[in-house]
Amino acid sequence: MKKIIALVVAVLTIMTFVGCTTPTENPSKDASDLKVGAIYINSKNDTAGYTFAHHNGIVTAMKALNLNVDTQLFIVDEVPEDKAQVLAAVDTLVGKGVDIIFGISFGYIDAMEEASKTYPEVIFSHGTGYKSNETNFNNYFGRAYQARYLAGIAAGLKSLETGNNNIGYVAAYGTEYAETASGINGFALGVQAVNPNAKLHVKKLGAWADEVNESAFAKELINSFGCGVITQHCDSAQPQIAAQNANVFGCGYNSDMTADAPEAHLTAAIWNWNVYYQTAMEAAIACGTADKFVETMGSSAYYGGLKEGFVDVSPLSKNCAKGTESAISQVKNIIVNGEWDVFSGEKLTITVGEDGTATITKNAADLKDNAGNVIVAAGGASVADGVITGTMNYYVAGVEEV
Repeated sequence: MKKIIALVVAVLTIMTFVGCTTPTENPSKDASDLKVGAIYINSKNDTAGYTFAHHNGIVTAMKALNLNVDTQLFIVDEVPEDKAQVLAAVDTLVGKGVDIIFGISFGYIDAMEEASKTYPEVIFSHGTGYKSNETNFNNYFGRAYQARYLAGIAAGLKSLETGNNNIGYVAAYGTEYAETASGINGFALGVQAVNPNAKLHVKKLGAWADEVNESAFAKELINSFGCGVITQHCDSAQPQIAAQNANVFGCGYNSDMTADAPEAHLTAAIWNWNVYYQTAMEAAIACGTADKFVETMGSSAYYGGLKEGFVDVSPLSKNCAKGTESAISQVKNIIVNGEWDVFSGEKLTITVGEDGTATITKNAADLKDNAGNVIVAAGGASVADGVITGTMNYYVAGVEEV
């Protein structure tokens, strides 16, 4: 299955509401009455990874709004991507009287759509999907590829330091989903900006979460392909732990995984999900009803990036190569300022001096896939958002699936 629907992007910033007042100006609903529901694919007690990042985001947002997590948050966790089980979780949450339900996993999409019709008075907000309606159903995601590029810089500099050009990527999926393909490509381009000789080896899980194979595939990438840095698009820290056990290095995903692999982890592409969750909760309070919420938030995707603080990289660890902080800081600045983006016809070249200061140069260059096809001609504008979120079904040059 491929995400073939191009999303109409509507990036909102916190406290920006159209059609509803803000919670501080005659809100339609008392904040103390708001009941928040959440459906998680893994345990709410996870200490790293995908579900942890979402749960932390929801809790952080609620605390910022002075909402009571103990009495206003209702969770059904460890819900697989099975329609019947997701619908049962929705029924449970509606029975608790929730006003809004956040479903965090892509595979919840059809169940969330169906449930939104069954319960038109409840707001349904789905993470990483593409479906929506004009009544009570929207979706949210972000420019993870930007954070991936920054993490790729850290990996590329480490590969130069160690003299190992092989980098491994444990991926949930590959070109089947634009979400995974864009992340892989963004990371690869970040690596290549500092080490053009690097090769990215991708091994697919065929699932968003599979802790056993997350570890096994990382080990295979290390042992069979000689990878000296392991990165991932999967839910747990197992690839980072495998990297540490093999005395190589890694870049995590979703949350900072340094505590899980302190001798291996460099940095992680992370989500600050609270940026969206606070925006959504504020809108739910301000608007009062589901239809007004969707009118305000937009039925298309919330799609924030580095500029909005929605995605980022975690604090750099002691394991990073010299110049990593300087390089990442400079590239982050030009993305945030709108001077450059990852999938454009301009290639960054990053070099690091003896003093650890990075120099960034931009050169017009074709963006090509790994079959040699030109995706963006030299000097051309970045790939459209609809492609990044919906139809990117190729790998860039330098990436191979194994």
